[in-house]
Amino acid sequence: MKVIIAEKPSVARDIADVLDIKSKKKGYIEGRGCAVTWAFGHLVTLQEPGEYDPALKRWSLDTLPFVPDKFKLKLINNRGVDEQFQTIKMLCEQAEEIICATDAGREGELIFRYILALCGCEDKPIRRLWLNSLTPDAIQAAFKDLRDGHDYDPLYAAARCRSESDWIVGLNSTRYYTVRHGRIGGGGDRVLWTIGRVQTPVLAMIVERDDTILQFRPQPFWELTTHYREVVFKYTGKRFEKIEKAQSLLDKITAQPFEIIAIIAKKKKEQPPQLFDLTTLQREVNKSHGLSAADTLTATQNLYEKKLVTYPRTDSRYLSEDMKPRIPEILEQLKASRPEEIAPLNLTKLVFSKRIIDDKKVTDHHAIIPTGVTPRSLDANEQLVYDAITTQFIAAFYPVCIKNITTVDGVSNQVAFQAKGTQIVKPGWTVLFPKKIKQQEAADDQALPLFEKGESGPHEPFLREGKTQPPNHFSENSLLGAMEAAGKFVEDDTLREALKERGIGTPATRAAIIETLLSRNYIRREKKQLRCTDMGRCLIALIQDPLLKSPEMTGEWEEKLKQIERSKLNPDDFMAGIRDYIRGLIHVSSSGQLNTARWGSCPLCGKEVIKGKRAYGCSGWKDGCQFVLEPECRGVTLTAKQIQVLLQQHILPYPVRIDDEPRMLILSTQGMPMDLRLPSADRQKKLKKADHPNPKT
Repeated sequence: MKVIIAEKPSVARDIADVLDIKSKKKGYIEGRGCAVTWAFGHLVTLQEPGEYDPALKRWSLDTLPFVPDKFKLKLINNRGVDEQFQTIKMLCEQAEEIICATDAGREGELIFRYILALCGCEDKPIRRLWLNSLTPDAIQAAFKDLRDGHDYDPLYAAARCRSESDWIVGLNSTRYYTVRHGRIGGGGDRVLWTIGRVQTPVLAMIVERDDTILQFRPQPFWELTTHYREVVFKYTGKRFEKIEKAQSLLDKITAQPFEIIAIIAKKKKEQPPQLFDLTTLQREVNKSHGLSAADTLTATQNLYEKKLVTYPRTDSRYLSEDMKPRIPEILEQLKASRPEEIAPLNLTKLVFSKRIIDDKKVTDHHAIIPTGVTPRSLDANEQLVYDAITTQFIAAFYPVCIKNITTVDGVSNQVAFQAKGTQIVKPGWTVLFPKKIKQQEAADDQALPLFEKGESGPHEPFLREGKTQPPNHFSENSLLGAMEAAGKFVEDDTLREALKERGIGTPATRAAIIETLLSRNYIRREKKQLRCTDMGRCLIALIQDPLLKSPEMTGEWEEKLKQIERSKLNPDDFMAGIRDYIRGLIHVSSSGQLNTARWGSCPLCGKEVIKGKRAYGCSGWKDGCQFVLEPECRGVTLTAKQIQVLLQQHILPYPVRIDDEPRMLILSTQGMPMDLRLPSADRQKKLKKADHPNPKT
């Protein structure tokens, strides 16, 4: 008997239908010498420390780091899992051959192999079914191309290394920081500080962005512009930081004639959009409709299981060469629901550019596209996501958009100005995105009248005053983009290249990372914004090891995991490095090597902070720096450790004005913001004389 293990019941039913297997049993479908059964996603997970040794149920620094010599498996603790697993085990023990039909990727491979291991059937012959779509044609084609399951041993090795290394780093660092810093405010309930290889760098990015905005001080600037023939011309130089320089140029051109000296018209071609991968789809739907990344993934997964779109958890925006014959068929099927949009396309002469077809850029799965199956009974989110995928797919085969970009140069008393205007000549693919076109037209340069070189006349120059703006808080759209392009934050070229392909997390996990941070109260949603909470900021302040807060570790791991997938790195060598890393992390953190080297740098001038009799101050006080921090405020006295955390992590100060008095915001011992009044000038002088440390002594 052959046993086919799918990842979900719905996929198992689809496979059984295609193979004409009809007899339904409890937990599987049987017929024609086959049994099709299913998991519920992850059925099997790694055991907890207390299951290796009951003494490890108690969290203690003395037992860290804990790294098993050999990892053991167990069933996840969910209703119905044990019964379904026993069914799978019974079938596998009877099987002559087992076919893996879980999701075609790293995690799907892990689900299957962990089940196989816990069943004790790893020695059974196995084969691999690799699906990009759940349509009957795709399933039949995949069964004709079954491969030896052990061809995917390197993929499983990479998946197992990812699972075990996440366990080692996450569990040990979470226990360490919770035991060590769980009562940072003193007394009360212990705080559970959860650390993760991916979630913690993402949290650090959000904290850093929020702190940058909080510390931002707007600076005034002035721009010189002029009106000529109802067109706004802008000064071609940089904007002015001082009004005196701007006013000088304004005076120079006031009452002077304005002359057109050059007119340059260029045609610009805008290529059609590329197909969606999961992250780009999530970003686009969040930007245009405000749907969360998690909701977009759920809707896309539902569409996949309804056979309406191809496999969603992909990081590719391309199709493979063998897809070419299928594309016209899909577009022909879509005519029933999108007749007007597909009518302009000649389906017998579609243009397949490198932006669409590129075998080198298709990894486990190709881009997300519709299958051509007619949708029925979709909920609001599913309809929205399906429409986005279908429109993007059709637009990819539309002609380019052609625009005329006109640049007009003018001068007044030797001061140069310029104006730009855009005119759409052929809209091409943009007709499918009317909302985007309206937004673009609103933001685009003005419509220009017909100018002639050498013409001259009066104009109306003026100064526009503005202020510099801080960066925007992260939205899900921009955070997903930052996670995808995490290589920007890494200096090492090799690691940056690894992150260029993978980024932080994977397309399948990024939404879950955001939801995890939300559920743990490390970040919060404010309309479309994602903002750090005091808990999140405090956690980042506590973590001294830079690798735990940087995409660098993720980049290094992903690079090595890809090497394991390609059989270019021994999994044992990778895991040995992980074990060494966590031992070093716990040892250094426990010994205080990262924490006791210095108090921190002055948030005003950057010099070292030193400790006096009753206060902390800047070592550059003789040079005029007036930064002084008194540890006691409103009856609360911060410990030396807390002062060090605040200074080293630059959480202090946030200059603000309250009741028209200058103050500084800090993080209180409970992780809540409180304000410190800046010492008065007289008090600062007294502090300098009496309390401030004297370097000479």
